Amino acid sequence: MDVPSLHSQFLSDVLPRIQKDARVAGVAITGSFVGGRPDVYSDVDLILAIDNEAYEAVMRERLVLISSWASLVAGFTGEHVGEPRVIITLVGPPLLHVDFKFVRASDFAERIEDPEILWDRDGQLTGALAQQPPANPVFDLQWIEDRFWVWVHYGATKLGRGELFETIGFLAHLRDSVLGPLAARRVGAPSRGVRHLESIAPDEARDLQATLCGYDRHEAGQALLATVDLYRRWSDADAAVVERHRNAEKLAVQYLHDVIDHGR
Repeated sequence: MDVPSLHSQFLSDVLPRIQKDARVAGVAITGSFVGGRPDVYSDVDLILAIDNEAYEAVMRERLVLISSWASLVAGFTGEHVGEPRVIITLVGPPLLHVDFKFVRASDFAERIEDPEILWDRDGQLTGALAQQPPANPVFDLQWIEDRFWVWVHYGATKLGRGELFETIGFLAHLRDSVLGPLAARRVGAPSRGVRHLESIAPDEARDLQATLCGYDRHEAGQALLATVDLYRRWSDADAAVVERHRNAEKLAVQYLHDVIDHGR
């Protein structure tokens, strides 16, 4: 794997410093470095396995520790992405985005994909991965169907009110939460919102362009209709195993058309 020089130098510098802390049982890396596609724009996603008895103390010291390992420019905790164990940082210069995820050593094997172990103090991490396979998240199309037509109505109300910033933002949410995962599923790829769709699902990515719009009411309405069309097309393959809410679909789509027609 061809690792960018900035990333390679960072790892060469930071790993020996982390290893000096006896409370760290090992270090692993995830993200694009595991997928084999790192480039100069890639983040570095590190997992630090901490001895159980030292975990709480380490969690209180995280920013201080990171500052001793790297040239910390800025850092904050990851509650906004549902992961408070992560410290999201910029280090440098030159600037590099690095996520430091601190987990108990006993929890290291709980994962959705296999990381690459960079350092393992006593083999504990390697053994944990061997004993417990990854738990891939289940794609729940019924969960989406139960919500999608309510979401369509919501987007139409924002369009009708003239809240175009809200409508444009909501279209991005539907791409990230619904259409992106459906597109990835069509090509047998992991679901990560709309990330990497241009390379892993180029045909679907081209179709998704119809859901984009500028700050224009007509364009936003057409983008909502395109979102509905793609959802229908891409979810049809699972029609036999999903309970379709046909009445909600009919009423929500008609409402959207009425809003669009009213604005002409």
